Amino acid sequence: MDQPVTSRDAARDELRLLLRKVVSRDAAALKAVYERTSAKLYGICLGLLRDEGEAQDVLQEVYVTVWNKAPSYDPARASPITWLATLARNRAIDQLRRRRAPAASLDAAFEVADERASSLDVLEQAEDSIRLHRCLDALEEKARTVIRAAFFEGATYPELAERDGIPLPTVKSWVRRGLQRLRKCLEQ
Repeated sequence: MDQPVTSRDAARDELRLLLRKVVSRDAAALKAVYERTSAKLYGICLGLLRDEGEAQDVLQEVYVTVWNKAPSYDPARASPITWLATLARNRAIDQLRRRRAPAASLDAAFEVADERASSLDVLEQAEDSIRLHRCLDALEEKARTVIRAAFFEGATYPELAERDGIPLPTVKSWVRRGLQRLRKCLEQ
């Protein structure tokens, strides 16, 4: 039985198509990739660097890298947003390393911890993400919609109530009950 196409799947497919267009040097496609992903990637850069100016500079470097390295993106290895987030994270870490004084010797490099997630951690995160989305998809549509808007889009309860024309206590109840069902599903 085919699984229904979710908005997340559609967004992922759209990003894949845009990255293919970037490979052929389509500036409008790069602009569209930027518009769809820059907030998330900026958040990654800012979270690591804790400096707005540096985060903006690194974000610019990320999109220059996307322009130049789009042919290296392999959809079989990672989703587009994962690939982009990895580029942003790596560029931000490179910037952090440039801040530090140069190492006294090559031997000191052996004491530096590898900050990347282990392969096992990456697999567990992917499995957790799949399980979370399956559980979300199992919720009633109204609960699923408000939970996604609140937790993935950052909408506040009052914004959701106003946007959808629903009383605030109703929105809060949908979220509370939806989260309870979600917790039960995730615990199984």
